Amino acid sequence: MTIEIISRASRYTDRIAAIDKNGSHTYSEILNLANSIANKLLANKNDLKEERILFMVAPGHKYIATQWGIWIAGGIAVPIALSHPAEEINHIIEDTSSNKIILDPEFSDALDGLQNNIELIDTNEINISLKNHKYPEIDESRRAMIIYTSGTTNKPKGVVTTHLNIKSQITALIKSWEWADSDHILNVLPLHHVHGIVNAMLCALWSGAICEFLPSVDPAKIWNKLSSNKITLFMAVPTMYEKLISFWNDLPEKNQKSIKKQMSYLRLMVSGSDALLPNTLRQWKTITGHVLLERYGMTEVGMALSNPLNGKRIPGFVGNPLPGVQTRICSIDFDSSQNPVSLDIEVPQGDEGELQIKGKNVFLEYWNNPEITSSSFSKDGWFRTGDIASTENGIYKIWGRASQDIIKTGGEKVSANEIQYVLRTHPEIKECAVVGMKDKKWGEAVSAAIVIAKGSSLDRIKLRKWAKTKLINYKVPQNILIVESLPRNTMGKIIKPKIKKMFSKKFN
Repeated sequence: MTIEIISRASRYTDRIAAIDKNGSHTYSEILNLANSIANKLLANKNDLKEERILFMVAPGHKYIATQWGIWIAGGIAVPIALSHPAEEINHIIEDTSSNKIILDPEFSDALDGLQNNIELIDTNEINISLKNHKYPEIDESRRAMIIYTSGTTNKPKGVVTTHLNIKSQITALIKSWEWADSDHILNVLPLHHVHGIVNAMLCALWSGAICEFLPSVDPAKIWNKLSSNKITLFMAVPTMYEKLISFWNDLPEKNQKSIKKQMSYLRLMVSGSDALLPNTLRQWKTITGHVLLERYGMTEVGMALSNPLNGKRIPGFVGNPLPGVQTRICSIDFDSSQNPVSLDIEVPQGDEGELQIKGKNVFLEYWNNPEITSSSFSKDGWFRTGDIASTENGIYKIWGRASQDIIKTGGEKVSANEIQYVLRTHPEIKECAVVGMKDKKWGEAVSAAIVIAKGSSLDRIKLRKWAKTKLINYKVPQNILIVESLPRNTMGKIIKPKIKKMFSKKFN
């Protein structure tokens, strides 16, 4: 069996597949390079037999060819973040027992601190070879990719997806978001996350569309591309949208009007990876005329829930299950250390609980981690996401992580995301993050880190007084920390363990 996304690419031959800093590249050009990479990897072998191949390649046609070349040769593709420190790369090398890494020469300095003997394959030294090589037959059940999730308190875990998992994730989005070969997406997302790899890049390539890469998150360049009357789809995280709005607000009125006129060419704009602020949603609609489509997913399942392409999109909600995705909401409890425990019993309609997912989109395993893999699934095969969700009129809302966004305070279970949502409605608050901190009186004290607007006189006393008019007493923050910025990862998600450390330093 051949890999379907690669066999589909052969249909499009001279069509443009990718645009990057080096220009435009056809599907045939990428396939030829992918075959050459496969030849290089195979050497005198007939099959890599799921050998783990790391790669550190800039977004563009070489990235696609590298990923596909590894797959053609029967290997498992392991993308490395371009910003990964040597220590983290060492962890991935050791965890995967890999002995090869494909890289662009511009990233060779990042590997100076490697403690492992590993073969470096320079993308500039791979010659296009059109010789016929016997490639292995790849069954869909084979492992295809390992993406390492961001570590918080522990080392990052390797999420293993099969070719069938990836195919299922792609086809669900193709159907729901009506991808076509006429589409042209601007991809500004990092390519060590499922958002950038599957949602943007692979969906485009499956469809015979164009994926244009813009690796630097430069608001001026992004607005220039979006107003070119070429781009039909755009996907970003909330922090990117906020940067784009801020840049647009500083433009002369003439430039603003010019951009507005061009926005009708785009057919879909998507936001994900973190909750979208209501004000961001409103401002973006005012600027572009587009209501951002919010969806829910994670590395382990790809995308699972999505607001409709055609239909009402409700702010704060993430829609319904995608085709082929089964969902349920189950009750959780807390052990003596306040750690959440999945009970795998469905809650009544409308109640909050842990979102669990089943389907061909769900990952195979955590690499080299059978115990965590086993504990992540219920006895009847549902993946425990660890995210708290509820439904309203059948539409899903995500409240946050059970492990860090459910606070047990004064005997009550409180959603940190609910409190954040309310606090963000204050006109002088730019950003905020709510965590639970150990407290003798409350068990956990609701604690809010706040970024206030320039020139604001808002302080802890004023904020608590205002919060008491919006929230029940036990939800009002006990600890308030006013900060210049909140720590975020490469996808714009707030890193809450670092928020907790900020409170520990301040109040302990």
